[in-house]
Amino acid sequence: MNTSKISTAEAFGLILSIFVSHTLVSLPENLIDLTQSSTIINILFLSFLVVLLLLGLIKLFKSFPGNDILDIAEFLGGEIFKKIIGLIFIFYFVFSCSILLRNFCECIKVVYFPMTSITFLILSFIIAVVLISKFKLKTSAKINLLILPFTFFSVLFIFFANLNHFSLQNIYPILGKGFFNTFIIGLNNLCAFGGISLIYFLPPHLKEPEKFKKIILSSIFTAIVYLLLCISIILFMFVFLLQVDEIMPLYSAARYIEFGSFFQRLESIFLLIWIIQIACYLSISTIISSLIFQKIANLEDRKPIVIPFVILILGIALLSPNYSVSKFLEQNIYSYLVICIVFILSISILTLGYLKKKKSRRLNNENLT
Repeated sequence: MNTSKISTAEAFGLILSIFVSHTLVSLPENLIDLTQSSTIINILFLSFLVVLLLLGLIKLFKSFPGNDILDIAEFLGGEIFKKIIGLIFIFYFVFSCSILLRNFCECIKVVYFPMTSITFLILSFIIAVVLISKFKLKTSAKINLLILPFTFFSVLFIFFANLNHFSLQNIYPILGKGFFNTFIIGLNNLCAFGGISLIYFLPPHLKEPEKFKKIILSSIFTAIVYLLLCISIILFMFVFLLQVDEIMPLYSAARYIEFGSFFQRLESIFLLIWIIQIACYLSISTIISSLIFQKIANLEDRKPIVIPFVILILGIALLSPNYSVSKFLEQNIYSYLVICIVFILSISILTLGYLKKKKSRRLNNENLT
């Protein structure tokens, strides 16, 4: 058995880490900005659609056992098409990392280090990413699996500890700005499910590929529960978010928690956990990007290209002149990238690849007869 391949639990954690990391900064707030009081209904509706799509993807992947989307792209359009798709996904992972890193560091700067240069804060993460990314994917998956339960527990704790601050009136009107805004314009909130991008690259790395379906469904259902918890915390506590931008709303919610004079300032502990979780996510995305490049460039070792990728993440993160620009990029560019690349492009490749393989099988059967 290949010891470098990841277990079912580690694969589950890798997928979930992307969902978790993006909700720690401003993603829930962005979702609420779009659909307001109907956000919970909107996410339930989108969750139903995503689960149906994933069931379809599982069926499509069965025709390509042990292959990832790059292999399917090569089967569909040849080596050049495979390289193009690989570069598109590299851009997606690098851009996502850069924007999240910049926004998270901006939040840390505002909360704790107002006099510290944003470049210094970003470089602190970059150093950690370089160190972790030198290891194999399995090692990063193990580290991520250790910190992920603490991150999930922190959000669960914030939810239950703030129940007395919840105002259920904030979900009215139930359909927010109306049916069209909730179910049609609200499709833009599919960006909340960007974590499924990792699914397309998992099959070759699984120790137990027969559990691919179990990994996908368990991770997506856990992600849905987690996402609903985050949205509920912000929606029920901060009605003013509909008019005012808030820096890291989950962190703000944590500041409301008090259990006597001893258990105060728990948000500092939570922030430390979230910092480690973000570092894990950045490392995982960097490793996946380097593995993609290694595959499309036919390299023997991916380690030499880790540094260039990290420098690219650093450069894009520093490209935004301020937090407003980086937040605009997250709200607009990132959301469309998820919809276009993770959903439309990827599903099209898998579907066309499935149809081509089905046709070739039919032709082979006809030739045999």
